[in-house]
Amino acid sequence: MIKIPYLTALTTYFSYGLLFAFGQLRDFFRKCIDWWSKSNLQGYAPICLGLEDFYIRRLYLRIQDCFNRPISSSPDAWFDVVERISNDYNKTLKRTTRVNRCLNLGSYNYLGFAAADEYCTPRAIESLKKFSPSTCSSRVDGGTTTLHAELEESVAKFIGKPAAVVFGMGYVTNAAILPVLVGKGSLIISDSLNHNSIVNGARGSGATIRVFQHNMPCHLEKVLRDQIAEGQPRTHRPWKKIIVVVEGIYSMEGEICKLPEIVSVCKKYKVYIYLDEAHSIGAVGKTGRGVCELLGVDTADIDVMMGTFTKSFGSCGGYIAGSKDLIDYLRYTCPAHLYATSISPPAAQQIISSIKVILGEDGSSRGALKLAKIRENSNFFRSELQKMGFEVLGDNDSPIMPVMLYNPAKIPAFSRECLKRNVAVVTVAFPATPLLLARARICISAAHTREDLVRALEVGLSQRLPNLCFICLAS
Repeated sequence: MIKIPYLTALTTYFSYGLLFAFGQLRDFFRKCIDWWSKSNLQGYAPICLGLEDFYIRRLYLRIQDCFNRPISSSPDAWFDVVERISNDYNKTLKRTTRVNRCLNLGSYNYLGFAAADEYCTPRAIESLKKFSPSTCSSRVDGGTTTLHAELEESVAKFIGKPAAVVFGMGYVTNAAILPVLVGKGSLIISDSLNHNSIVNGARGSGATIRVFQHNMPCHLEKVLRDQIAEGQPRTHRPWKKIIVVVEGIYSMEGEICKLPEIVSVCKKYKVYIYLDEAHSIGAVGKTGRGVCELLGVDTADIDVMMGTFTKSFGSCGGYIAGSKDLIDYLRYTCPAHLYATSISPPAAQQIISSIKVILGEDGSSRGALKLAKIRENSNFFRSELQKMGFEVLGDNDSPIMPVMLYNPAKIPAFSRECLKRNVAVVTVAFPATPLLLARARICISAAHTREDLVRALEVGLSQRLPNLCFICLAS
């Protein structure tokens, strides 16, 4: 877990307190003004109460130019960011016709497949001509094409599992699968920093949820032992099913899961393991097969393997891989398979083609070179940031590098100053992270050259000015 220096925590609390106080003062004057005006909805309850959207109105809107920036090109190593202007202090933003060519340090384009590719792009275009952009149907009706069957076979082979099923959206894969796998009388033990899709899926399942400290197998074992001994709440009956949910690489921390130790604990207590490899599949491991390959874990020891195609494969959607019985069960019961529109055929072809490139089945060594490049780029950039004095989270080989900002004033300052220097970064704050742990999340790609990374480091060095933390939110 992140340990915040005392002075940093104090100044961050003070900054948020100041913003909260001024926000309340503005709300008071707004109420006084509204008291004199007549409402057109007499008798209706307000859709948003004052405190419900206080954070949005008084904090987020003041810096919303740092988020949702539109782009007008493919998310390659460099892309075009559309300029926006505001005439009402950031309450609304209007797009202009001007664009800035910026170095892209925010997209999940880990292997560089999101831009035009000599092998993938022609095949995706050909599938568009043959199958159209959408099937306009769910998988069980008219939404299964030959591409979908081929994709599921390719994914199962790539992952090292007997079978797989694919979905049109990565977030929904977690949110829809967990309620199908577990229910009332079952227990989910989740890492404390698991993704929101896992959290929502677990809550929607109706199962009892317990949390273990982030990436700490020893605490997981303690929680497991206690829960097995106590049983279900009130009745103390044995749990119908226990499943431990972890991620391969944690998206906000860049840390690699301690999978061998967690597998050992789960085997000891005979519980299931659900592994989310959204950020690790295709990005780590000698042949891009994720954390199991990287850490030497047999995929047979993982009961449910989840991943997405939105990162390393340059497409969209997600998958679940496991035993044939499990996948057949999901096909018959999962609402994301039964009711949602199937993945777009060109997107499916993009995934199939990118897997072939990674495995070298395109007749070249580009896949191996991409995997080596992203490892080299990630480790170089991480080490250089640390040498410059930045507090960087995560592990070596991870392409995700959170740079801690903490203070709310640094969030817009860092983002805006980088954009002025034609470097596009993603800043993340509450509610995506705890209130005190705001950060800039840098994502490295195999498409980045060493010159690109050196340029970004030079911009980062200019951001280390000691006066940065005192730049106010109004700047």
